[in-house]
Amino acid sequence: MSEGVAAFFEPKSVAVVGASRNPEKLGHVVLRQLLENFEGRVYPVNPKADEILGLKCYPSVTSLPEAVDLAVVAVPAPITPQVVRECGERGVKAAIVISGGFSEVGNVELEEELKETAKKYGVRIIGPNCMGIYRPSSGLDTLFTPSDRLPRPPRGDVAILTQSGSFGGAILTWLAMEGKGISVFVSYGNRADVDEADLIEYLSEDPETRVIAIYIEGLSNGRRFMEAARRVSPRKPIVVFKAGRSQKGARAVQSHTGSLAGSDSAYEAAFKQSGVVRAYSTEEFLDVSRALARLPLPRGPGVGIITNGGGYGVIAVDALEEQGLEVPDLDEDTRKRLREQLPPYYPVGNPLDLTGSSTPEQYLIGMREMAKSESIDALMVMALYSVPLMEPKRTTDYILQVVEQYGKPVVVVSLDVTPDVAEQNSRLESLGIPVYPAPERAAKALAALWRYARAKARLATASATQ
Repeated sequence: MSEGVAAFFEPKSVAVVGASRNPEKLGHVVLRQLLENFEGRVYPVNPKADEILGLKCYPSVTSLPEAVDLAVVAVPAPITPQVVRECGERGVKAAIVISGGFSEVGNVELEEELKETAKKYGVRIIGPNCMGIYRPSSGLDTLFTPSDRLPRPPRGDVAILTQSGSFGGAILTWLAMEGKGISVFVSYGNRADVDEADLIEYLSEDPETRVIAIYIEGLSNGRRFMEAARRVSPRKPIVVFKAGRSQKGARAVQSHTGSLAGSDSAYEAAFKQSGVVRAYSTEEFLDVSRALARLPLPRGPGVGIITNGGGYGVIAVDALEEQGLEVPDLDEDTRKRLREQLPPYYPVGNPLDLTGSSTPEQYLIGMREMAKSESIDALMVMALYSVPLMEPKRTTDYILQVVEQYGKPVVVVSLDVTPDVAEQNSRLESLGIPVYPAPERAAKALAALWRYARAKARLATASATQ
């Protein structure tokens, strides 16, 4: 585990340096968020105030009554090295520098001074130019946008790490609006010290995190990241959304964060070698992370499709095969069992089209017989509830029954948006079954499961032969 990183995630006491009485200031927002949610002790630091939000205010970090576990620094960029030095002198070992005005605007010398000061005084830094950390389980929240303007997601099992604060803010809002949780959110900005490798090393041992999902624009130390990813990915999936793939995108990355994006083909090869699962869009980033956190890994690439809309079955086949998965023909024993239990006019195959006459019980038959087949490694279940005999609750009961009985990964594609369907979709999600609005998105999630399963096996074999 990277030395000193735990203090960022498990503090019992936090100082807000640059705390303010002005509600529009970053230091005020951070202090208020901590007071509302954080379970530990909080100390405002500002030499021009005696009290803020009912708390005694201290003139400097060195005057604090204890060496706090974490300092959140929200002061003008030129004085951040001084604040970090005071942290080191007081025994504070971790600081989140949310202040901007460093290498992202060309002020490289100031960032180097900050970095050298932190190293000299033994202080680990996240930032500068970042939002910091949001940890739902403990209430740690250093984000400088109020929760009424930037909703916070509930507790979950996916860690979100991001180089870009704006991307991170959008992801938090999206997840919160959909009611999907996270274990922790980290916006790390310019990574003058703590970087992606440090974070994934720590989160590899975090019991609240099942998947590590990272948005990056470039890596400051690609070799170190890939070595860490190679160690971590066999135990815990890592999903990376790498932006700046095109030439113009790479130039935009450099102007945005000061990072060199590098050759995308080199990143692609490195990700594959280290077991990283790559996502190519915001939707895929979230969809894949959710699937990896919830579902068992498939034993092979074969997917069984059950639908009551023939057109959607065709779309699903295309989507799965485009992702490198297979839609195998059903073996004769499976076909025979299906024919014995379904109406004679149903076309028995893969996809299994239950037509507009479908019932929840016929879905159970289809799912159960496909799950028994050795050639089917995962199921994609698509249902139109607008047909006469379909009923969302019973169908959901049967999906859960098959999941429990056969243990194969199942994704659901929900093609209706009525309140009773939405209620059952929420039920499925709460019990670990991902629900997607389109077969293309479900196909990418299943493909990621299979890619990760192969990568995990490959890395395990390589480790055993070393």
